Amino acid sequence: MMPGHIYKHIEVTGSSTIGTDDAISAAIAEATKTIKHLHWFEVIESRGHIEDGKVKHWQATIKVGFRLDH
Repeated sequence: MMPGHIYKHIEVTGSSTIGTDDAISAAIAEATKTIKHLHWFEVIESRGHIEDGKVKHWQATIKVGFRLDH
């Protein structure tokens, strides 16, 4: 009997000077360099750096899920 898929998840944080979507994309792009079988992400936290009354930098922490090989 073959078992079902097993998944693991980790948190990663991306950063961007453009916006939160870009920070999320950066985090996913970097994670795919070392993690196989990425399937989903969930935004856990977003934050930014304010300078001279304007947002200058965004960070997004995401949870990514990937299937484990068996």
